[in-house]
Amino acid sequence: MEDMSDHGGHGLVGALGPYAMSREASGTSWQPDASAHDGVHGEVAGWMVMGHALLNGVYTDQSGPRGGEKAFLAGMVMGAARRDLRPGTTLNLRAMASPDPFMGKRGYPLLLAAGETADGVTELVDRQHPHELLMELSASLAQRVNDRGSVFVYAGLPGEPAFGPPVFMHRQSAMDSPEAPISHHWFDSTHITFGVLTAGYVQGDWKIEASRFRGREPDQDRFDIETGELDSTAVRVSWNPAPEWALQASWADLTSPEQLHPKEDETRWSVSALRTVRFDGGWWATTFAFAQKEHGDDPAADAWLLESAVSFNDRWTIFGRAERVENGELEESLSDVPTVGRLSLGAIRDWRVAEHVKIGIGANLTQNFIGDELDAVYGGDPLGATAFVRLKIG
Repeated sequence: MEDMSDHGGHGLVGALGPYAMSREASGTSWQPDASAHDGVHGEVAGWMVMGHALLNGVYTDQSGPRGGEKAFLAGMVMGAARRDLRPGTTLNLRAMASPDPFMGKRGYPLLLAAGETADGVTELVDRQHPHELLMELSASLAQRVNDRGSVFVYAGLPGEPAFGPPVFMHRQSAMDSPEAPISHHWFDSTHITFGVLTAGYVQGDWKIEASRFRGREPDQDRFDIETGELDSTAVRVSWNPAPEWALQASWADLTSPEQLHPKEDETRWSVSALRTVRFDGGWWATTFAFAQKEHGDDPAADAWLLESAVSFNDRWTIFGRAERVENGELEESLSDVPTVGRLSLGAIRDWRVAEHVKIGIGANLTQNFIGDELDAVYGGDPLGATAFVRLKIG
């Protein structure tokens, strides 16, 4: 096996088109070309292979009457293999798994988060649900059409349709934080979709793509593979105007996404800008995004996200996130949809124990902003604290 990790994805061509591999993120989404492309690369029997793992052992304590504490394991292990079937034709296979289901069906405390269910009856509120054991099993086939262009198809069971920015655990601005964003169900909850088929066209720094996918979110059984009709649609336009930038605008129409409200459909749209700057010994990555969703007869609900991370060297990374969401699921007895916010700041110190292996220790603090409507329910503006240890391979 030949080690190719020194390329870091910048000297290799992407699986979906004639651009730097470092542009590719989760599903078929794009990130800035200047992004770090973690992973151990090699070649086996004519296949170019890549492996990457990020596992967090976490303890979190969320204060207030709706808070809680929990120790859990989260993260991902992924691998990919690709080969050229003939000049200009590339096949790419990808798989990703997560230890999330072992934390229990109720997930972990995360104030102001809402979505999915632990028991098929009650919605999870102020908790982040566990992700599926199998987060992606996908294949893509790309055909070069000219020096700067290609067409491609992508299929996954599960997979990620063409909506939103890269999912948070793949965004360079977010992956060092052990917590999910509370805006997850606006931007990237579709990243585990049990049935997706995407077709797209790439020309230079532009990409347009459309997906048909199963709109229903995964159920509370996190160990199975579900099937169903591809009943929903997503469209995304992406543009990387410079190596430091990745922009996208997307729209999705989801059929019956929520198990607890099966007769209600949902429409979402999002825009985002990702910027990554590399400097001597480090990098600085930022994401700014806005999304809106309309669900059933409820008024449209907005979400704003700003997150950033800066790595000064191979040892220290500082990360932060600010969010503002309109979320009527937090307290259904209210007549008006409350607006809430969350601000977090953290850091991690890594030690390199082998060429491709790091062990890190980190922590972050969170301030929640509740607003007058929910003040009595949450007991003011509660705080949260999280400590974690991390194993990173790649």
